[in-house]
Amino acid sequence: MVRFFLFCILLSIKTASAQKQLLTDSVLIEGHYRTFHFLEPPKPNSSLIFILHGSGGNGLGIREGAGKLEEKADDENLLLVYPDGYKKYWNECRKTANTAANLENINENSFFEEMIGYFDRKHLINPKQVFAIGTSGGGHMAYKLALTMPEKLRAITALIANLPDTNNLDCPEKGIAIPVMIVNGTSDTVNPYEGGEVITGNISLGLVRSTERTFQYWARLAGYTRKPIKELVPDADPNDHKTVERYTYKEIGKPEVTLLKVLGGKHDYPNDINVYLEAWSFFKRQLIP
Repeated sequence: MVRFFLFCILLSIKTASAQKQLLTDSVLIEGHYRTFHFLEPPKPNSSLIFILHGSGGNGLGIREGAGKLEEKADDENLLLVYPDGYKKYWNECRKTANTAANLENINENSFFEEMIGYFDRKHLINPKQVFAIGTSGGGHMAYKLALTMPEKLRAITALIANLPDTNNLDCPEKGIAIPVMIVNGTSDTVNPYEGGEVITGNISLGLVRSTERTFQYWARLAGYTRKPIKELVPDADPNDHKTVERYTYKEIGKPEVTLLKVLGGKHDYPNDINVYLEAWSFFKRQLIP
């Protein structure tokens, strides 16, 4: 009877965790109410992770892909935040992007600074453990955060995104190295692995660098000059016709810079890894002194 009672308690706790309410709020930035959605952390001193949607999407839409990370949120004390871009787009660093966010020069830095302050005041986060995971256009937004306000973030992960080409970059670069992980597919026609023009629907977002140039930008900024360590990721799903190679720069006293090269990968996530769990594993490594 006692065992049954304990089982019921554990089951109710697990169910309550799985059904944790998603909250929505907004902050006023230069005349625009910018919205975001989040799951409350179980206790103070949590790690804050921004999960950034792609071009044309929204915060609620990107949430489904992060389900496995949400399952770990309580155990790992994570505060997961799904912000909404301005009219479904971010004002990131691609100068020639003809989206409303870019044309109106929406102040994204103030938006993220206000969100960090909001969660610091209301939920007592650890301000030294703020991270961002961005997909496609959200990956570009993550790059912008690392380029322009690196002192506010501990690390970023950019999924299926390359840095804008040098003549298409309109963000001021602070030149401060932080840990960066990149996950890109070699057969991606939207975000070309070898660089080129990014077109989504009928909207051109301008030219981007190749993945190798993007990877080397962050590696050189962190002070690496030799070749990265290469390893093969186990092929957990042979039927998806994709394999993953991991390239890592990691030395004591330097930020880690990692590339997951998805051979045969398109503008999507590989099945061999869960990119959100992989990102959290990467982030946790940056917390070790």
